[in-house]
Amino acid sequence: MKVYRGFTLLLLLKLTLGQEFVYEDVFNDPERDALYYDTFPDDFIFSSATSAYQIEGAWNIDGRKPSIWDTHSQTPGKTYNGDTGNVACDSYHKYKIDVALMAELGIEFYRFSISWSRVLPDGTINNVNELGIQYYNNLIDELLANGIQPMVTLYHWDLPQALNDSYEGWISENIIDDFNDYADLCFDRFGDRVKLWITFNEPWIVALLGYESGSFAPGVYAPGPIPYMVGHHLVKAHATAWHTYNNKYRSTQNGKVGITLNSDWNEPYDRSDPDHLAASEQAMQFALGWFAHPIFKNGDYPEIMKTRIANISAEQGYNKSRLPEFTEEEKLFIVNTGDFFGLNHYSTNYVVNADGKDYYDYSMPPFWGKDSGVPSWKPDEWPTSGSSWLKPVPWGIRGILNWIHTEYDGVISYVTENGVSTADVYELNDESRIKYFRSYINEVLKAVNIDGVNCKGYTAWSFMDNFEWGSGYSERFGMHYVDFNDDDRPREAKNSAKVFSQIIKDHGFPDPATGGSSSVRGTIIVTALAIILAKIL
Repeated sequence: MKVYRGFTLLLLLKLTLGQEFVYEDVFNDPERDALYYDTFPDDFIFSSATSAYQIEGAWNIDGRKPSIWDTHSQTPGKTYNGDTGNVACDSYHKYKIDVALMAELGIEFYRFSISWSRVLPDGTINNVNELGIQYYNNLIDELLANGIQPMVTLYHWDLPQALNDSYEGWISENIIDDFNDYADLCFDRFGDRVKLWITFNEPWIVALLGYESGSFAPGVYAPGPIPYMVGHHLVKAHATAWHTYNNKYRSTQNGKVGITLNSDWNEPYDRSDPDHLAASEQAMQFALGWFAHPIFKNGDYPEIMKTRIANISAEQGYNKSRLPEFTEEEKLFIVNTGDFFGLNHYSTNYVVNADGKDYYDYSMPPFWGKDSGVPSWKPDEWPTSGSSWLKPVPWGIRGILNWIHTEYDGVISYVTENGVSTADVYELNDESRIKYFRSYINEVLKAVNIDGVNCKGYTAWSFMDNFEWGSGYSERFGMHYVDFNDDDRPREAKNSAKVFSQIIKDHGFPDPATGGSSSVRGTIIVTALAIILAKIL
């Protein structure tokens, strides 16, 4: 009997203390990494995402004209294997198939983007393409008929080539009015059914990969003032479109307009070191604060950005800072022009403060990374993916959601992209993606239920394999496998789609032992343990 009692005690203690870890070989801190059992609040939504150029195809039919990504990808040497989005997933013709798969998945929202050059072929309001308008009307109506709400991104990097030819696109302030006309058209034609709008997807990418390194369209290599000028115009274009919606449409359409920003979480390597903590804050301000601080804070760039870039610019011989300034009137116009904060997050870095002191790199040419001045890295032992830049670090998403919540006074946030890549292989049992989704969504759950973060939704990237920009079709992020060697582009659900669907049905992670939360399990086990201890003792 004593042996039996001892075994029972050990079993109960194990249940009480026992925890499940997704990446147990690497991330096994009981307080940080153990799965947390509970469900999301009732108003929390689940979504999946794509973007126009990555899936639609039909690049030159029904009135659509080229975007900068058509030009870029069709230029030899710009993408892996010369891949293009000419056909991609052919969703322009297969949207009904896609929506049916979404309905099976059980998502409540679908985030997609509108191709600017499909509805305005030359980029201006003078030439509206009604066939393009009809395509998006059809898609939106099909979604709603299947109980799925649209979450629409206005700009996911595919600027009409005509505007790039006319005035160099985002380098020119002319872009602000043309973008506003385009946004106004979309609000007018689709806003009766679209309640969540995103002006820009990842302006950081637009400015730095498009106009500093030139690795993305339009392929401009211009380190120096130009990337910050592009960012400046993006912020003002966002604010202008937000005011257009606020003044003309909000009272009748009752929608919300936000922006989606991207960033890794920058974790201090040593949280007991004030220099490392400062490095983390500096890195976050340069990554997220660049665009979030004007919109959600005070209408202006973070002080650390203004100070550092001004100092470095002066040392490099510039007669003024490479970072433009907003006028006082512009600051008032820009501040509070975000109804929600969209976050695209994939991975995490460790950061330190170089040599334990403020670090400046005055060497030429100037780059954003030098201006930031924060050394960062991803340890070799962290899990890997099909992308060199992406290592799964689940606790990072909890960190960055908390940072946003604290920095921007409890702003409503949505995770608008989160996912992991695999290599270009036929693989339906995508265990690495299952682990990624389970662990990352669980960390979002902790942020919401334990930390009180005001996050209202999670969006899995991606609904299906698609054209991955410079990587072409060599990396796969989808929950549905697409055969790009088959002209018919058949889709096939991977196991990750089934797991994600179950998380949606459960609305989180109910405790398998109790059907409730971790706290319920703890109460049951502790009560049982107390009863047995009372009998034994």
